Amino acid sequence: MVRLINKKNMSKVADGVYSWMRIQDKLTYIAEYNNPGISPCIYVMWHGNQFCVHGLPDRGNVNILISTSIDGEIISAIARKLGYQTCRGSSGRRGSVSGTLQMITKLKNGENIAIMVDGPKGPLHSVKHGAITLAREAGVPIVPVDWYSDNLTFLRFPTWDKMTCPFGPTWLLNTYGEPIYTDGKTDEQVAEEIKESLLNLQKLAADRYKEAKKLKLWQKKK
Repeated sequence: MVRLINKKNMSKVADGVYSWMRIQDKLTYIAEYNNPGISPCIYVMWHGNQFCVHGLPDRGNVNILISTSIDGEIISAIARKLGYQTCRGSSGRRGSVSGTLQMITKLKNGENIAIMVDGPKGPLHSVKHGAITLAREAGVPIVPVDWYSDNLTFLRFPTWDKMTCPFGPTWLLNTYGEPIYTDGKTDEQVAEEIKESLLNLQKLAADRYKEAKKLKLWQKKK
C-alpha cells in the first residue's frame, strides 16, 4: 500500500499544514486556568489534546517531544516554524533513549518539555513512563495540561486518540493540574497520579470554562 505521505512529498505537506496553522493561529484565543507558573517543568497531556501546546506560555522555551516517524518529521518541521523547539524520540521506555540526554540537558538549562504521555500509538489514556524518567533525572515537576471549548469550531476527530483541534474562530481554555513530583514514589504511582490528574481536568473542564466566561479571561488577555 502506497503511503499518501512519504519522504518525497513531506516538505510540501508540512508547508501546506503550516500555512493553514498560521491562519488558525490568528483565529484561536486561549486563556489559562490554574497555571502553576513553574519552569523548568515537563508539561504532560493526552495525545488527543496535543494541540494544547499552542497555549503554553513562552513557546520559544518549550521543547515538544515528537516521534521519529515520517509523520513526526512533518510535525517537527511545522512546530519549529511556529516557534517551538523539538526533540525527536518517544515517550515510551525504549524509544526515549535517543533523546533522553538532550531533553535532560534542556531541562537543566531552564527549558520546558511537552510530552503526550499516551502517544504516539496508545493505548488511549495509558501513561508511558518516559516523562517520569525525565522528571527524576532532571529533578523537575510534571505539570498536567488539558484544554476545552464549548464552541462548535472545537472539533473532535474519530481517531484512536479522539484528537481535538480548533477550526475557525475558537475560544479555548488551557487548564493545569497541580505539579506532580517523583520523590519517594514508584514509576507506577507517578503514572497513576498523572492519569488521575488528566482525567480529572477533563471532568472539570466544562465547569471551569463557564467560570472563565464569567471572569472574562479572554478579554483580560487582550
